[in-house]
Amino acid sequence: MKAPPRHLDISPMTLEDIPDVLRIEAQCFTTPWPRNAFQNELTDNKLAHYFVGRIDDQPVAYGGLWVILEDAHITTVAVAPEHQRKHFGEQMLVHLIEEAIARGARWITLEVRESNIAAQNLYKKYGFTVVSTRRGYYSDNDENALVMWAGNLKGEIYQNRLKALKEGLC
Repeated sequence: MKAPPRHLDISPMTLEDIPDVLRIEAQCFTTPWPRNAFQNELTDNKLAHYFVGRIDDQPVAYGGLWVILEDAHITTVAVAPEHQRKHFGEQMLVHLIEEAIARGARWITLEVRESNIAAQNLYKKYGFTVVSTRRGYYSDNDENALVMWAGNLKGEIYQNRLKALKEGLC
């Protein structure tokens, strides 16, 4: 019998989390964000909200978003490779969606690599649809990004979907 997924302890990212975040970032991305990008997001960008997910006090995932009035933009989501396929990315995504809603967002968007089918499927599960393509968006290999969007986050239909998916996740 398969064990139920473990639950991430998700809390706001702090400057002290940056070394662990950079370690995960380097493991997950060919062009990782530099230290000062995370520092600036945490200290200078009033629209930014970043979170770290921990298992047994060990950071294993992180994610961030910007909320601008009724619009939210997921800027990054990553899970350490040794902890992938354990629903931690999904738990972080749910947290980011709920954070966006709590901060007044009615719509949410993100970019995802055209080749990242697993991430696209996860986003589709949570109501995101492809609305456009950004040609050559990723500088490491000139890969296209799909722009995905989910709307009416505060509507009854989306809220019921989110509730049911979250219950299934737990």
